[in-house]
Formats: sequence, C-alpha cells, structure tokens
Amino acid sequence: MKNVLIIGSVLVFTTTTAFSQELISLNEPISFTGHKVSKEQREENRIIRREKSAITPNYITEQHFQTDFPNATNVSWKKAGFEEASFTLDGKEMKAFYDFDNELIGTTTPVDYNTLPKAARTYIEKHYKGYSPQQVIMFDDNEYNESNMVLYGNPFDDIDTYFIELSNNNKTIVLQSNMEGLVSYFKDISYSNVK
Repeated sequence: MKNVLIIGSVLVFTTTTAFSQELISLNEPISFTGHKVSKEQREENRIIRREKSAITPNYITEQHFQTDFPNATNVSWKKAGFEEASFTLDGKEMKAFYDFDNELIGTTTPVDYNTLPKAARTYIEKHYKGYSPQQVIMFDDNEYNESNMVLYGNPFDDIDTYFIELSNNNKTIVLQSNMEGLVSYFKDISYSNVK
C-alpha cells in the first residue's frame, strides 16, 4: 500500500512539474529572426494597402449592396468620401453611394436628354443657347436615409434630381433640375476633374 502511495505521489509530482515548465515556456517572450524590411519596401507596402483599401468596400456595406441590388453585375468599388459601387443592373450602368453608416444614400444613372421634364428642356433651350447637352445623370434618393449627398464636389438637397452637363466651345457647366422641371445652376466644371 505504501508503494502505491509513493508511486502515485511521484506521478503527480512529475506531471505537475512537467506541466508547470510548459506554462513557463509559453510565457517567455518569442523572438523573431525575420529579415529587416527596407524603408522603400515599407513605403511600397503602404501604397499597396492604400490602393487596396480604396477599391475594397467595408464588409457591411458590401452585404447591404448585395441585398439592395442582388442582380447587379460588373461591380467595382471606390472610396471618395462615400463608398461608391459602379455596376450594371438590367442593362443600365449605375452607381450606388453608401454613407459612413453603410446605408444607401442613393443611386445615379445616365439618362437620355429627352428624359428631362419638358419644362426643364424648354428652360435650358431658352437660357443656355450655344450650349449642347453632354450628359444627363439622374440621382435617385433613398428617402429613408437623411445623409447629405455630394456630386461634382458640391452638396445638394437629398431629393430625386437630374444633373445636366452642358458645354460650349470652352466651358462646361452643370445644371440641376427637379422632377417637375425647375432648373438651377449647379457648377462650372470647365477646369475641374471632380465628377
């Protein structure tokens, strides 16, 4: 009986000692013997990370996009203030804009000039003679989101709106029209790369 107790005690002692040594070795600092990265390589890595983050959406935003536009194809992302998805839906090229809370602000779609309300076309033809329409974009606001939208570098009221790019020989301007055809001047983009 004494032998059994002695052998049992020795086993417990040995096991405890081995276990405690393993814990001690886990708590010791780990030293890495990796190679040093040059300053140029670190800068290149930063640039690559920045470029990747500029075209990679937030995970939650991407999930919301897939819910909002399940049939979208040719999707590409960029970040310029808001997260912006360019995509094709039912044969139309569109862009969707998401705010910092990952919620849809609205979408833009290029439309034909003749899509504008008649009152808007009449006003433009009367007051902007010599200008020709270049592009018309319709902004469709998400009425459930109060975030302010910015297009062409300018903020505007979050309502469904047409943006009409007109140009003459040396000047390109953007007009804004509501759905009823009320037109207002929005911005001169002659020397701007902001769209």
